[in-house]
Amino acid sequence: MKRIFIAATKQNDGKTTVSLGLIRNFQERFENVGFIKPIGQRYLEEEGLKIDEDSFLIEEVCKIKSGLKDMSPIAVERGFTEKYISLPDKKPIADQIKKAFKHVSEHKDLVIIEGTGHAGVGSVFDHSNATVARLLGSKAIIISSGGIGRPIDEIVLNKALFEKEGVKVLGVIVNKVLPDKFEKISRLVRKGLERKGIPVLGIIPYEPSLARPTIKQILEEGGFELLCGKEYLGNYITRAIVGAMKPIDAIKYIVEDSLLITPGDRDDIITAALDCFRDSARKKLKIAGVILTGGITLEAETMESLKNARVSVLSAKSDTYDVASCVHDLTVKITPQDSAKIQTAVKLVKDNVDMEKILKGI
Repeated sequence: MKRIFIAATKQNDGKTTVSLGLIRNFQERFENVGFIKPIGQRYLEEEGLKIDEDSFLIEEVCKIKSGLKDMSPIAVERGFTEKYISLPDKKPIADQIKKAFKHVSEHKDLVIIEGTGHAGVGSVFDHSNATVARLLGSKAIIISSGGIGRPIDEIVLNKALFEKEGVKVLGVIVNKVLPDKFEKISRLVRKGLERKGIPVLGIIPYEPSLARPTIKQILEEGGFELLCGKEYLGNYITRAIVGAMKPIDAIKYIVEDSLLITPGDRDDIITAALDCFRDSARKKLKIAGVILTGGITLEAETMESLKNARVSVLSAKSDTYDVASCVHDLTVKITPQDSAKIQTAVKLVKDNVDMEKILKGI
């Protein structure tokens, strides 16, 4: 049974996107493909169980039915590391991971194992990604974000830790490479890593649509209150705009699918935004959502106009700067409902990753 451990040089390099793309493409070649994320840090509550959200995504999208608990055996909840440091015992964790892997790999031709963060993440409780890859007898692929110097440095560092644990690194997939720098980065990264004896398995261009959050994600992650527009929570956001200037200046920055973040007493900016329509659909606003900050309520007439405008309106108690920072720092994850994003991720991997080279390596 073949197995591949997917690691990264840091968080948000695109492990889940790549894992999803690999699984869907491998499902065209193998009858039974499995998945496990041994250690998860972002989890959902499902039937009383803490399930990593990436495992939930893969189960739903790829129709892998191995049992969510086995696909996500260890959830690093609040206080987990403190408890472990106070009373360290790595055997129960290792046993739980091995038991879960035995279940998810049963009758499988190939299993994708998704790590969490870089090779050393989990060392604090004696189960780094490199350690878990060794524990499960897997070879590894390292995911890195686009660039030249920094990614190569980080890839070499991560490879060293895997090799210290006796884990062979099959190669690297460089993700999120800006299109205007694609040719240059592809040429130099391949040359630089070749000098280090590290194969490049693929270079994937940056796709902006994958980084676009929905209003629903912003609502949930920010802990805001929904005032109206529940039916439009699926709207995607391309740009967040802070409305803290004169209306005539603010509207210059409003593009299609903008999120307007403004204090609740700026009826003037809201009114101006309500006059910004798309060229392709004159009755549809350019703004896709609004966050009113400072816990301030709009004038009743302005609020009524927003309710009729087919956008979601959220309310935040914190100030505009804090809300804008929260939205900017949001980690955008693909959800089972993001069908367009899922198709894009699968195609990006298919078009830009050497699947034959991976298969030959395992």
